[in-house]
Amino acid sequence: MATNGVHHPAIIESADTDKLPPAPADPQNIKAFHDLDLNTLSPSTQAVHADDPLNILDDVAPAIHVSTTFRYDNDPDRLFPTHERDASTHDSSKHVYSRHTTHSTTRLEAILSVLLKNPSLTYSSGLAAFNALITFLNPKRVFITAGYHGCHGVLKLHERLSGLKVLPLDGNPEEIQKGDLVHLETPINPTGLAFNIQHYADIAHSKGAYLSVDATFGPPPLQDPFKHGADVVMHSGTKYFGGHSDLLCGVLAVKEKAWIPQMVTDRMFLGSVMGGLEGWLGVRSLRTLELRVTRQSESARRIVDALDGALTGHTVGTGLSQSDADIIRSVLKKVYHASLQTQDYKTWLKKQMPNGYGPVFSITMKTPDLARRLPSKLNLFHHATSLGGVESLIEWRTMTDETVDKDLLRISIGIEDDKDLLDDLIQAFKELAADTSESK
Repeated sequence: MATNGVHHPAIIESADTDKLPPAPADPQNIKAFHDLDLNTLSPSTQAVHADDPLNILDDVAPAIHVSTTFRYDNDPDRLFPTHERDASTHDSSKHVYSRHTTHSTTRLEAILSVLLKNPSLTYSSGLAAFNALITFLNPKRVFITAGYHGCHGVLKLHERLSGLKVLPLDGNPEEIQKGDLVHLETPINPTGLAFNIQHYADIAHSKGAYLSVDATFGPPPLQDPFKHGADVVMHSGTKYFGGHSDLLCGVLAVKEKAWIPQMVTDRMFLGSVMGGLEGWLGVRSLRTLELRVTRQSESARRIVDALDGALTGHTVGTGLSQSDADIIRSVLKKVYHASLQTQDYKTWLKKQMPNGYGPVFSITMKTPDLARRLPSKLNLFHHATSLGGVESLIEWRTMTDETVDKDLLRISIGIEDDKDLLDDLIQAFKELAADTSESK
């Protein structure tokens, strides 16, 4: 097996592929009705029709399948024991037990594989997906940025179990060795700042290592990490793929198709599968992914432009009055978002994120107390963790992540009107400023 010209025999040779259960059908090879090539369609059309060949009923909307077990074929000549099946005998519409496949999760994976442009598997959560990746690759060392604290928690488990070493991504590149994993999160949690995927891919591959990219904050259609050298793309599908704050889901998409059978087996024994109802929720949500994400990303950019413009004096075109700008400056210290990385536009950022810079950004207030009190002054933002739903969220991030400063708040923009959201932030800033003035 070769990945970007680097041979890693240990992974495939450790698996007896003749005895593996069949992987889900490769959705990239599925043709839609009338033999229409899905790859010629736009992502918005793919999200609605990529699973059409798997619709075994007459329903236009996918049916909800919650059964955990399925009847075998009544024809004895069509009974193939799981350990004897291969691609020629595998029917993706036939399911045996939900720990392996179900109607809903198979349809969800069909859509994801087309949107992510590589074979994709779903898991019970984003962290379950990351754990599956570490279990499958079994690297001796992982190089990682700060980012989401949950991934660091998974790595601590593997440190305890296997002696895995976790090292900083921006340390000495010479330390990276063959078989290591370089894990990059971009845009990164919680700030929404972006990192150059191709830069880290070149470093990893020059040493014979793998590059995995957590692209949760930059889902399709905002970026395609595979275009820039990623070997694995991870998503917490709970966020934008789910999109409605009602679904736990994790996703791994891999460039090397030969990995899939072993990863399916690993998932079965790890037990980190999605349920049928959750798979159905995922299919429902992906239909509107492009509509939601592009609107949310553009709204975030406009709000970031206004807030940062108030701090830098560049308020032309933001709709802010001078008094609004003065209020913002009185309580707000800094804004973080990939759209503000203007020095990176021409070199790599515009190429990596051509359709927007993500719906999540962070702000730091002038004091931790202002940060703690801001959510209580807002009307349109829910003070809650997570992100990616249709509703806007704000989180005093120290509530769930002890590694961040207490003056930081993470903001996830929903599908509400961006002017309404900006007005809500400004009125909250005014209340904070007034409270501060009265207390002096």
